[in-house]
Amino acid sequence: MGEKHVAQFAAIGGRAPQPAGGATPPVTSRLQASLGRTRIKNPVIAAAAEHLIEAEGIRAAIEAGAGAVVVKSTNETMAGKDQLGRAEYVALDAGWNPVPWDASAPPEVTLASRSGMSPMGFDEWLAQNVAMDRLARDHDCLLVASLVMADLSASLDLARQIESAGLRALEFNIGTPYASQAAKGVVTTELQPSRVGELVAAMRGAVSLPLWVKLTGQSERVPELAEAAFEAGADAVVMAGRLLGMVPDLDSMTPMLGTSLGIGGYWNLPLTCHWLALTRARLGPEAALIGINGARDGRDVARMMLAGASAVGIASPVMLRGSGVLRDAAASLDAYLAAKGLTAETLVGRAADTRKTFAQMPPLDENWRRYVPAEQQG
Repeated sequence: MGEKHVAQFAAIGGRAPQPAGGATPPVTSRLQASLGRTRIKNPVIAAAAEHLIEAEGIRAAIEAGAGAVVVKSTNETMAGKDQLGRAEYVALDAGWNPVPWDASAPPEVTLASRSGMSPMGFDEWLAQNVAMDRLARDHDCLLVASLVMADLSASLDLARQIESAGLRALEFNIGTPYASQAAKGVVTTELQPSRVGELVAAMRGAVSLPLWVKLTGQSERVPELAEAAFEAGADAVVMAGRLLGMVPDLDSMTPMLGTSLGIGGYWNLPLTCHWLALTRARLGPEAALIGINGARDGRDVARMMLAGASAVGIASPVMLRGSGVLRDAAASLDAYLAAKGLTAETLVGRAADTRKTFAQMPPLDENWRRYVPAEQQG
């Protein structure tokens, strides 16, 4: 079936891989990472987004040296494809003002959007990814298919086809930010651990592929959701999806882009690290966690790994600035590890494992007064 889909991809205009520009990405033994039963050459993951819809974008991420590339998600619904046709995007500075969607945007940028599924039919999507997987194998990169659940039985059928086609890993996204705003039955935001367990168990029963489960950040129970996913057979958990928010525009006095949006940015890194640390504390160091939402570069990747992530996904910064973000992140992380005399695997969880509760912190002599304006003190 894999050969069939390669032929289908050629028929729809796929072309042979072309060399990528830029410096050669680092490949060192200290960068190797483990995600359950899967090893990847480095912990920098190109996470699913619009720049990974077409073959050129997937190729660029692979050739930039990502340890894994998660292609843009699909499902069985036409409404999901229609949602992409209505998608809009905006980059905002610290004053909530739109800035250019390019590399000139400041590092401290918030990205807001309405998104949707890949516009391709499933057979075309699968054919393209079979061809891209061949390229990924040549670059020691793991290509990961991604399904956003709408209907469970349909998702299981698509997952079986993905495995039969020879793809090597599957992300099962049940934590999109959009379920409350999208057309009914198009995407899923699962908030109950019991429900997460049921869905993951069903998917685990359908395929034997390494299974990554993507969870929402719109919950106070992220560690419990992760626990349910692992108990049901997940190999790794991706945490946590973007948040749903609204930005009022002062000029028009209407919601920016007309509605609530999926919101992410550099400011979300502490939230992601918090969930990573709490989940590691609950489940132990054996749980393979993938941090997402808030990482911009290799130093942010290191921060999430210190909080408990075995690998880290980067999406919006690549959409904004190009695939060189992935190459630079791997190089920066490698330099950090070399300077510290560590490997990626020995970095994981160091900060999380030394985190204390408030009650464990030592008493300080009216330290709070240092942070109150002098004229407001008695």
